[in-house]
Amino acid sequence: MSTLTNIVQGILNMGSSVVLPIIIFILAMVFRVPVKKAITSGLTVGIGMLGINLVLGLLSDNVGPAAQAMVERMGLNLTVVDAGWPAVSAATWAQPIAAVMIPVILIVNLVMLAFKWTKTLNIDIWNYWHMSAAAATGYVVTGNFFWGILCGIAYTIIVQIVADKTAPYVQEYYGLEGVAFTTGSAQGYGLIGIPVAWLVSKIPGIKNLHVEPEAIQKRFGIFGEPMIMGIIIGIVLSLLGGYDITKTLQTGMAMGAVMFILPRMVKILMEGLIPIQEAAQAMLQKRYEGREIFLGMDAALATGSPAALSTGLLMVPITLFIAIILPGNRVLPFADLATIPFFAALVVPTRKGNILHSVISLTVVITLALWMATDFAPVLTHMSEGIVKFPKGAAQVSNFDTGGNVLNWIFLKLSQLLKSLVG
Repeated sequence: MSTLTNIVQGILNMGSSVVLPIIIFILAMVFRVPVKKAITSGLTVGIGMLGINLVLGLLSDNVGPAAQAMVERMGLNLTVVDAGWPAVSAATWAQPIAAVMIPVILIVNLVMLAFKWTKTLNIDIWNYWHMSAAAATGYVVTGNFFWGILCGIAYTIIVQIVADKTAPYVQEYYGLEGVAFTTGSAQGYGLIGIPVAWLVSKIPGIKNLHVEPEAIQKRFGIFGEPMIMGIIIGIVLSLLGGYDITKTLQTGMAMGAVMFILPRMVKILMEGLIPIQEAAQAMLQKRYEGREIFLGMDAALATGSPAALSTGLLMVPITLFIAIILPGNRVLPFADLATIPFFAALVVPTRKGNILHSVISLTVVITLALWMATDFAPVLTHMSEGIVKFPKGAAQVSNFDTGGNVLNWIFLKLSQLLKSLVG
């Protein structure tokens, strides 16, 4: 088990920019893409993902400190610190059940494809940790290895179903032909956010307000340009954090750069995927009479959309404000604030990019997420002990990506119920 864990961790530690080209090349060979084109496609996808990660790093490096400055300025005293998805991911992979889940998830996916229970082939292997986190939660809470595996399998099935159902929105709005989002956090927030956003769109007075990037650009001219919107949002966040003029302008420029560069990085990645999609569709049409297959990808691709990115950035100060006033909340938002655009990935396309409707619905979801993350804190803290360095002043740790994710929270409650029943 230890050897298997080390092998899996070693592969995952290479990062998506290395692992994804290998996966794409193997898929290209399966779908009989010429070797030269297969190599080029894999490398192009890897370079695109590397570019996305670099830009997201710029986003995280600027949003995190700005949020921390806001927290310190407000003098908050919340005892559960949001340690972020990297910390919880590390804690997940440290559990003995996690390495077993990699082949289990793949087998479940392939079986579902074979029986036509899903259209999505999930190649987003480094995000398998979301399913593994459900398995680890079940195992840690109950001590039952097989229950943990069952939780991971159930989570995988849900991910496949949600990916199929939301793929048309993803493909139409983001222009990602043949792609579905299989990131567990995006799906968890979408499960609540999509119906809430639908209800928001029925509210008199609000339903007719269309705040899409295109409408903003048309009405406000240069101030509606995505990069200008990013600069403005960055400046506002900096001012709320009490930055001086130099740091404020630097942060504003960084956010403008994120809004400007990300769509181009996503475009590069998609250039590499196109030959695989075309070859896959040709083979499937020949063998399965036109059967449609989607490639399950990281919801990071959504951050190439100005609407998704703007929604996520606007939610940062809103999330902090909710954390301050929400009764029963003990979570101090921090590390996962930069990942909120991922949480908006499935909500935004169902509202056709309406930023107002998306922000209102995510405000509701984040409120629930803070309560769930507070409830999840003891288990995530136990999983993280000795593995994750706790932030200064933290009595416990939690996060939004897992602790505030309704899918993971449901498996937490089911595991706790099972433990109480069996004593």
